[in-house]
Amino acid sequence: MNINGKKISILGAVRSGLGAAKLAKAHGAIPFVSDYSPEEKMNEAKQILIAEGIDFEFGEHSARVFDCDFIITSPGVPSNSHVLVKAEEKEIKVFSELEFASWFCSGKIIAITGTNGKTTTTALCAHTLNTAGIKCYEAGNIGLAFSEVAAIVRPNEYVALETSSFQLDFVYSFKPYISIILNITPDHLDRYDDSFEKYTTSKQNIALNQDKSDYYIYNSDDHKIPKLNNGFVNKIGFSITNPLDDGAYSCNGDFYNSVKAVEEIVCEESRLFLKGNHNKQNALAVLAVAKIAGCTNESIADSFSSFKGVEHRLEFVRELDGVEYINDSKATNVDSVWYALQSFDNPIYLILGGKDKGNNYTQIENLVKQNVQKIYAIGSSSQKVKNFFERVVEVELKDDLNDCVLSARAEAEENSVLLLSPACASFDMFKSYEHRGKVFKEAVMSLN
Repeated sequence: MNINGKKISILGAVRSGLGAAKLAKAHGAIPFVSDYSPEEKMNEAKQILIAEGIDFEFGEHSARVFDCDFIITSPGVPSNSHVLVKAEEKEIKVFSELEFASWFCSGKIIAITGTNGKTTTTALCAHTLNTAGIKCYEAGNIGLAFSEVAAIVRPNEYVALETSSFQLDFVYSFKPYISIILNITPDHLDRYDDSFEKYTTSKQNIALNQDKSDYYIYNSDDHKIPKLNNGFVNKIGFSITNPLDDGAYSCNGDFYNSVKAVEEIVCEESRLFLKGNHNKQNALAVLAVAKIAGCTNESIADSFSSFKGVEHRLEFVRELDGVEYINDSKATNVDSVWYALQSFDNPIYLILGGKDKGNNYTQIENLVKQNVQKIYAIGSSSQKVKNFFERVVEVELKDDLNDCVLSARAEAEENSVLLLSPACASFDMFKSYEHRGKVFKEAVMSLN
């Protein structure tokens, strides 16, 4: 799309917004960045925008936002926010940063969504293709914004995108070569008027524009994934419970790939370094991508063996006096905590809390009762956490992560685990889940 001379308002001055602003300017547009956060909290963004010569405002979304040809919104801006509602009233077109960046990408897009597992799957996907000698960038909600890399991806190269439902809310022509839906469980319902149907519809937008030249990969074990109405796309399932005629599956300790009921063993499950059924599912989704891209079975097995996981997702930080400290800051919903609690045999001291997203903790109540020694509750949802779990396990309200770490240092016995797995967003106390994980790790590493 030719945007030369277009006036573009960009909502949000963090990773996606800054990337979109720089990309817009590079293509001759006139970007204006507006972020509701107070200016004193946006010094880093301010310096970047000044250096780029891009106009901006902080602390409000003024009338100037609407003096534009169209708006690009960041995933951190709720679709029901006042500024977006007003844009709709003024009939101003709104695009997500994902949509905008895709206009300038000539490479092959692998878009990955799902309630859980997106980060691990995106990183493993890029690792697997690169191991096979096929260039693949990783971007989106992981690492760089899509806008930062879109223009440099060549036609014979790939970009693996971690894609949230928020980014899919405002897509119109976004057309990935491969789309993946890993799973769907209730999450972010505060952003979707408590409607699970709206949330799943948003996820399904990932395949909205795909056709017979594209591939749609989905978890056939997850019956909450809606049936895709697009009949022109190539559909490939993955399963850890059943063999498939077209797809990737695990059976009798091996990973299989099947095309039109012709199956082959790709590698042994034991080649996958990551543990747990959820990581088997993630790996099978990547296996399906790798076969489409032309990777050999040997290179797939090698990549599965050499991939050690991602930062902030069940990340081992250190062991001190027999206590393991684990950073699972990426666990921003209850379903992620469910997986985390099943990953350890030793007693767990669990840090829960943050910005609540309509959490229902019933799903993990029995696991907490069985596996958790004590809960440290933090953030704006700390009282909700205490009210729910205090009849099951000891719960203590804490001011911050450092307080949690110091308490665990004094209380946790040998052969136990301090697990940061908050089940909540980070925005009440931190800039991002990465920031939260970094603060936790710094606190842990300062112990002696």
